[in-house]
Amino acid sequence: MVIAETNPPNLSPDATKTRSTPDEYRAMQETAEERHEYCNGEIIAMPGGSPAHSRIAVDTTTFLNVALRDTNFQTYNGDLRIWIPSFNHGTYPDVLVINGEPEFNGSRTDEILNPLLIVEILSPSTEAYDRGEKFRKYRSLANFCEYLLVSQTEPYIEHYYNCDRPSSDRWQWQVYDRVESAIVLHSLNIELPMAEVYRRISL
Repeated sequence: MVIAETNPPNLSPDATKTRSTPDEYRAMQETAEERHEYCNGEIIAMPGGSPAHSRIAVDTTTFLNVALRDTNFQTYNGDLRIWIPSFNHGTYPDVLVINGEPEFNGSRTDEILNPLLIVEILSPSTEAYDRGEKFRKYRSLANFCEYLLVSQTEPYIEHYYNCDRPSSDRWQWQVYDRVESAIVLHSLNIELPMAEVYRRISL
């Protein structure tokens, strides 16, 4: 089993000589102290988060969980893995919301297939990956229809949404850069105030 220390966007097909099976990866994750992504045979160590990253993730999860508590939507933090079958890829988003019950990957109870909303908090080492390759892979999931990319250094959130999925591949894009703004989450029928996302962040 080989663990790559480089970031996913920098990996080449020849980055490792020995590839790992999904079951080897899952067995490792059950006892690992750090989280890793699985990219079609390669196990990639995920960089540690900053205090701001963690604070934004906690406050965003808390707000969504309270706002959606009397609905059919369920909010999860970054401990639940998303499995992307089309790319043989497992990853941990910072925040995710599903509609109804989780659709698990076969007999697994730690991998889901049906995220509706995904939130990623940007870091210098992963920003390009979150915007590009990772977003492309997420879009292969039929239920996925809203994506938030959150800056941890300034009040800046990019919102991608497609209310016509899975029948349409046309995504819309909107930027929010004022703390007094609120993001309309179309799939959840609620607004997410930026002030809640950055509640305890010094900007």
